[in-house]
Amino acid sequence: MKSMKFPKRYLIVLLTFVSTCVCYIERVGFSIAYTVAADAAGINQSSKGTILSTFYYGYACSQVPGGWAAQKIGGRQVLLLSFVLWSSTCFLVPLDPNRVTILVVARLLVGVAQGFIFPSIHTVLAQWVPPHERSRSVSLTTSGMYLGAAMGMLVLPSLVKFRGPQSVFIAEAALGVIWSFFWFKYATDPPRSEHQKATATGFGESLLPTKASQKIKVENGGTTARTSEIPWKRILASRPVWAIVVNNFTFHYALYVLMNWLPTYFELGLQLSLQEMGSSKMLPYFNMFIFSNIGGVLADHLITKRIMSVAKTRKFLNTVGFIVSSLALMALPIFRTSAGAIFCSSVALGFLALGRAGFAVNHMDIAPKYAGIVMGVSNTAGTLAGIIGVDMTGKLLEAAKAEYSDLSSPESWRTVFVIPGLLCVFSSFIFLLFSTGERIFD
Repeated sequence: MKSMKFPKRYLIVLLTFVSTCVCYIERVGFSIAYTVAADAAGINQSSKGTILSTFYYGYACSQVPGGWAAQKIGGRQVLLLSFVLWSSTCFLVPLDPNRVTILVVARLLVGVAQGFIFPSIHTVLAQWVPPHERSRSVSLTTSGMYLGAAMGMLVLPSLVKFRGPQSVFIAEAALGVIWSFFWFKYATDPPRSEHQKATATGFGESLLPTKASQKIKVENGGTTARTSEIPWKRILASRPVWAIVVNNFTFHYALYVLMNWLPTYFELGLQLSLQEMGSSKMLPYFNMFIFSNIGGVLADHLITKRIMSVAKTRKFLNTVGFIVSSLALMALPIFRTSAGAIFCSSVALGFLALGRAGFAVNHMDIAPKYAGIVMGVSNTAGTLAGIIGVDMTGKLLEAAKAEYSDLSSPESWRTVFVIPGLLCVFSSFIFLLFSTGERIFD
């Protein structure tokens, strides 16, 4: 690899991009395959919901431990172990909707394993990527989620149709194993940077061990080790950290509500057939992929050319992304055609992704040494937002159905989309008030 002109950090970023893409193919794939198998077996909607939501409970529980493990063991190793665990689970577990206990345990394991992925990725990127490339690197990596979701929705239904639901599990496991092979072969820890400014911002630092050994002189001329532990109290009491947490919660609340309930809105709210919509229903996710990368490139340009400071860049993109998304979300029930709903949801999700160049990169600005820890804390909030948002939306729709007799009127959906819209406005103000671009954790 040393003889190649292609910088090693670019390969690391590319592999992390592929990792998020594969993970979201797995998530979408299970939903597609299990739904087909459960419907064929006559499983009721309540039981289906239990199985589908189990993943998120495991995922929420492992976010902070994932950040700790990445800090203590190393993000590179933890990321590999995570992929091996969830890929093995997919390969070994039979897709039998009647064996509920086995499926619950399997989805918990997959959720726990994948919960280690994003804290590990942020730890790896904080080590490998210099500050002026962080926005586009993180944006490219996270955009793999949206591309993976779109690819899964586009390709996997055909695989289920021709090869059966179990084939999706095998395909996902194979993708996980292939990625693990390339990661094991090419991923390494970075060499420590000799450039003082780069080292000062956390680039090229070895983040291991958790208790960093620092030798100090003693009276007899020898040395002793002084250790510095992870500053948990400072992290949890930090306003900039909570600004990230609040925005992560809002982002995932809006994302998961749209991911899980937009198909229902098309079918029951607009009386449209998903099959007849074709590939157009994938446009919101492709839009997220595009806008996520636009946000990253734009942020790095503003910072590198010194058009804006790091703090102003993060606040500008976060505010624009969340405010425009808020307007699109609250306008969504007004549109009563397929094209209008696709346009509105594409704008909402696209600008949400643009906002990630603000809050989602800020982990590495304020705490490059503890990026995995901060990511774990904020991503726990994001996962809980998904659980709360998806469940509460169901209850809101049940209440609307009782009041309006069906779900075809705009009024029955207004509250569903107004809540994430208002959360976007609230979160953008919190980020404006309390976020910073300075490194506050050494």
